[in-house]
Amino acid sequence: MNEAMKVAIITGAGSGIGLATAKLLAADGMAIVGVGRSKDKLATLEAEIGDPDRVLAISADVTDPAAPGRIVEQTLARFGRIDCLVNNAGVGSPKPLDETDDETLDGFLDVMLVAPFRLCRDVIPHLGEGASVVNVTSTFAHIGGRRGGAYSAAKGGLKSLTEHMACEYGPRGIRSNCVAPGVTRTEMVAHRFEDEAFKRINVETTPYPRLAEPDDIASVIAFLCLPGSEMINGQSIVVDGGWTATKYLSPRVTRTKWVEPDEG
Repeated sequence: MNEAMKVAIITGAGSGIGLATAKLLAADGMAIVGVGRSKDKLATLEAEIGDPDRVLAISADVTDPAAPGRIVEQTLARFGRIDCLVNNAGVGSPKPLDETDDETLDGFLDVMLVAPFRLCRDVIPHLGEGASVVNVTSTFAHIGGRRGGAYSAAKGGLKSLTEHMACEYGPRGIRSNCVAPGVTRTEMVAHRFEDEAFKRINVETTPYPRLAEPDDIASVIAFLCLPGSEMINGQSIVVDGGWTATKYLSPRVTRTKWVEPDEG
């Protein structure tokens, strides 16, 4: 491998935001270690990168306690270095607190807090000056939202972990930041757009005229992995078209006649 080539580990790399990020970083000359559960999706990643010398696909369940060590070991064996870590793997469709059982709680925390914690812990010793960690959180790490439940708890914890890492490892030249997407048109949420209430809560309250696509989020993640973002550390960049920062309501909603909820 070219000694100057940087290496990025990306979880959830087989589709959506992870795949889009992998493609952008590969286009910038990085080698990509894509982690995911689906071998078919990882094959798509390899095909999209189109350069076998610069891609390593690792099929793994990130919640497996042994997964981080295996990911780091295989990355170092193949490329000899790690420069960027993007914790992107996630799950959706949460429920309110009072409807969330322990099994569901554990599932959300395992994927979106425990797994990133473990992978960061195993990767940090191998990062040097100029390295970057990007944890993908959510707007629900910043504001209260209906049906957040375990999802909000996991993403809020990941945001706090990132801020700790920025303080602890910043003196070594290792930057840690969050990217917090709003609703993004990925496979994971596609079915939600069949729900009229979901569309109203998100589409009609976003001042920008469209919702985010995976490339919108990936471009911010990629920026945080590149030298131009060198002084950004401990930050959360929200990518949601203004959803969290405003109290926008579309004209369609403001013209709608108020209807009392059905109490029956």
